[in-house]
This record gives sequence, C-alpha cells and structure tokens, in this order.
Amino acid sequence: MAHRVCPWWLGYLLISPIRRWIQNPADVIGPYVKEGMTVLEPGPGMGFFTLELARRVGASGRVIAVDVQPRMIAGLKRRLQKAALAGRVDTRVANDESMGLQDLTGRVDFTLAMAVVHETPNAERLFHEIAAATKAGGTVLFVEPSGHVKDEMFAAELKAAEEAGFTVVERPKLKHSTARVLRKAVA
Repeated sequence: MAHRVCPWWLGYLLISPIRRWIQNPADVIGPYVKEGMTVLEPGPGMGFFTLELARRVGASGRVIAVDVQPRMIAGLKRRLQKAALAGRVDTRVANDESMGLQDLTGRVDFTLAMAVVHETPNAERLFHEIAAATKAGGTVLFVEPSGHVKDEMFAAELKAAEEAGFTVVERPKLKHSTARVLRKAVA
C-alpha cells in the first residue's frame, strides 16, 4: 500500500460520537493508561483518543500528541480547550522525517499507535523513534484497521517494531482491527 495520509477534513468524521459504538476510547486504552503516565500518541488526528488519554493521565501526567497535519493539531487544540484538558497535552506538528521526540528519550510509559503506522512513509523509522522515547518496560498499543491494512502489511509493520526492540506481549481483541501490545525490553 502506498503511503497516504488521511485528509485533514476526514478528522471531523473520525471524532464522531457514533464511532464510540465501534471503538470506545475508555475501553480501548483503559487497561494500559494510568494517572501520572507520560503517553505518546502519534497521529492523533483531532483527538478521538487524546481527550480520554488526557483524562486518564490526570493532572500529574502528560500526553504528547504528534501529527504531520497542522489542521488536525488545530482541531485537537480546540477540542482540548473546550474540554479543559489543554494543560495536559503537548501538541506537536511533525514532518515526514521525524516526530521530533529527542526531548523525550526514555521518558514515555505508553504509546497509542492507533491506525497510524500504515500512513507513515517509513514504519522502521517510526518504531525506532517510539523505541528511543520509550522507557525500559514501556508499552505500545499497536492497532491497524483490518480490511484496510492487509495481514502482510501488518506483519511487515510488526517486524519493524520488533527490530526496534519491542516484543509482542498481548493480542487484544478490538472490533474491526488487528492489535498487539508491545513491550520494550528492560535493560
């Protein structure tokens, strides 16, 4: 599949309340995110999961939401302000070459990679950046939409994650998705 980023205007559809019937953010991230954590969310769009991540990490935690589309980040910022959660989320605009996470080396507890890896031009580079930012023992919830991302592509993305230092520790069942929980080795 060729690299193609979801258009910014589709972000409005992706935050629709109807989507909660298929993927309720609280149910998806609940087992993994706790108060005080530092969470990375590459490709948050307009924040379907980001708001729940911010609620879960609490006032002592932090969410770093990184997207390549300034309009997605602008929409996310508006939603965060309206929900009074802006102080818990660091929004960043990245580029195709880097997410710009050098300041997070070894500080991230959990990464939500929800339906985003297939949109990146280089899965290997993405997982290496996530690995560099992740603490030893930190986890990644790696999810791709089934049907849209074929099994062969998911396998190649999973191989990139493993080459970056992650191990599969769980195979959660999520509707209309293929998912793995990955853990970074403890040094």
